[in-house]
Amino acid sequence: MHGFYRIAVLPGDGIGPEVTSEAVKVLKAAEEVLGPTFRFQTGLIGGCALDATAVPLPPETISICNQAHAVLLGAVGGPQWDSKRPELRPEQGLLQIRQRLGLYVNLRPAKVMETLVSLSALKPDRVRGTNLMIVRELTGGIYFGNPRGIFSKDGERYGVNTEIYREHEIERVAHRAFQLAQARRRKVTSVDKANVLETSRLWREVVTRVSRSYPHIELDHLYVDNCAMQLIDRPTSFDVVLTSNMFGDILSDEAAMLTGSIGLLPSASLGEHSALYEPVHGSAPDIAGRKRANPLAAIASAALMLRFSFRMERVALAVETAIEKVLKRGVRTPDLPGRSRPVTTSRMGDLVAAETVKLLKSPKFRPP
Repeated sequence: MHGFYRIAVLPGDGIGPEVTSEAVKVLKAAEEVLGPTFRFQTGLIGGCALDATAVPLPPETISICNQAHAVLLGAVGGPQWDSKRPELRPEQGLLQIRQRLGLYVNLRPAKVMETLVSLSALKPDRVRGTNLMIVRELTGGIYFGNPRGIFSKDGERYGVNTEIYREHEIERVAHRAFQLAQARRRKVTSVDKANVLETSRLWREVVTRVSRSYPHIELDHLYVDNCAMQLIDRPTSFDVVLTSNMFGDILSDEAAMLTGSIGLLPSASLGEHSALYEPVHGSAPDIAGRKRANPLAAIASAALMLRFSFRMERVALAVETAIEKVLKRGVRTPDLPGRSRPVTTSRMGDLVAAETVKLLKSPKFRPP
């Protein structure tokens, strides 16, 4: 058996602690079959960190994350912290941890499960079989470029933001996208606005150059407005979608709605030496502490951790299959329609944990 994988657990605010503990429960259940594998260490981030330490990302949390192989995060924020100065908002904790850990690529899978196809905003026959991965550049582009700010000139105020992309930033995220496509359906769609923006022209040029190292992968380019339309018109035609920070921010939320429930969607943010996994949903303060939160996105985020950080594909697949099996049996949390008596957050976690153990013990999931 390999050494232990150290996991930093940052539950955060709102429903974060509830859903994160279910993801940890499923990882601990997998240890019943694998033997001791994980070491968990908990840290503060976001609003709870502000309350305890007056900053959204305390040094102690940074240190825990630096020593970990991967970070599992719940959610940050809530109305009680809205009046804080911008640099003291809970969300700053998230932006800071991404920068501190050098997480430059964000992965957002959007897969439509057959059991939940009726929940999609689109007609079932259009969305059935959708299984795509958005690869978003996370540390460059218009969100980080300088100069930026609101200024005054000739008696009028004007706002400035600057979009900057360097070749190496585009190169490294493009390599990640092509590598992912190799293990999937071997197609990359690069999304830009090269008809208008110089940064996009550079983006397209660099992505095309990187693609030559991956001759077996099909590459096509779409303008972002056309891509937004095609995601609705023919969502099943996409495999890996590669794009910039702002375009990825927008398109990943659009893709999320194809699946019908944001409560099911995981995400991964990866760097060279570290990675952070978190559900896409927010902290949902209105249902915090009421045992109503859907833990499946957090559990699916733990599955991505198993796949990308620990290279445990078999175990990742067992967790993902367990989620689908439990949903197929008609089990639902209150956010998902179709069950007169929905289950609690921890009951859903129990069922997925038990199913994961069962699958890992079955011949199909046994190591070769």
